[in-house]
Amino acid sequence: MNSIPERIKLANLPTRIQKLERLSEKLGGPNIFIKRDDETGAEISGNKIRKLEFTVKKALDEGCDFLITCGGIQSNHARATAAVTAKLGMKSCLVLRGNGKENIDGNLFLNKVLGAKIKFITPEAYKEKRMEIMENIKEELAKEGHKAYIIPEGASDGIGTFGYYKAMEEIIEQEREMGINFDAIVVSVGSGGTYGGVFLGKKILNHKSKIYGVNVCNDAEHFKRRIEELLYESLNIMNETLDFTKDEINILDGYVGRGYALSKPEEIDFIRELAQLEGIILDPVYTGKAMYGLANEIKKGTFKEHQNILFIHTGGLFGVFPKIDLF
Repeated sequence: MNSIPERIKLANLPTRIQKLERLSEKLGGPNIFIKRDDETGAEISGNKIRKLEFTVKKALDEGCDFLITCGGIQSNHARATAAVTAKLGMKSCLVLRGNGKENIDGNLFLNKVLGAKIKFITPEAYKEKRMEIMENIKEELAKEGHKAYIIPEGASDGIGTFGYYKAMEEIIEQEREMGINFDAIVVSVGSGGTYGGVFLGKKILNHKSKIYGVNVCNDAEHFKRRIEELLYESLNIMNETLDFTKDEINILDGYVGRGYALSKPEEIDFIRELAQLEGIILDPVYTGKAMYGLANEIKKGTFKEHQNILFIHTGGLFGVFPKIDLF
């Protein structure tokens, strides 16, 4: 096995793993460790750059000079895409869910500094027509002499998933170096690609951990279906088969709160508390909800069979700034 596509190296890897000593003690449950994928870079920080290493390599191999992608107004993925295109001498167009009247701060500000073209569309158009809109932009760019490559939301497709397959290889190597075994790995789930890659790595590399996802939008059933689709896409690229069932995909539902990118006071309080406890800042959209969910599930006893939990910090620091008023 192991016949995965090539990538270009863009991220600062490997990212370090730290023990959250005070949080572990406070919760009185298993040992909690954190993998600092918020440190994959500055402009490219977070989990998306691991996926983009594979996606952008494919785009370059196809002779593309323009990347088109989509996301929320504060999308970490969109910002990472804008940074990568600038770095590689390409151009980007970002289709963002918004009206263009939002405050220009956080990731949206950085997108503009990085020179990305931005098209704002309504939530309804985003939900129903985002792929059609991106295809139309691709056609318009072709008329101008550009060859564009469309990257789906979060770079979560069969090719992007390999970013977290490689991360799983990295984790296994770090376990050897640290003399520790992680029996649970926890990630936030917003488009499914990060979870899909870790799960794929776990299965193919025969890792004994149980992979948990905390969904920040939609529901568990939606993501079980979506992650299953992604896994089959990746296996098709590898020309491999894998024995797994949808029931092996563990989604800890119940922490979407007010909805995607909307925060409850308890979530903001938790982000502040962890920052002051460990000196690590989570983001309100993904990791804040996911770690809040993990802490609650530990209190409920969901993780009582586990000894060492690894939480993957997928970045998103710039997403804190548009939420200043909530803090």
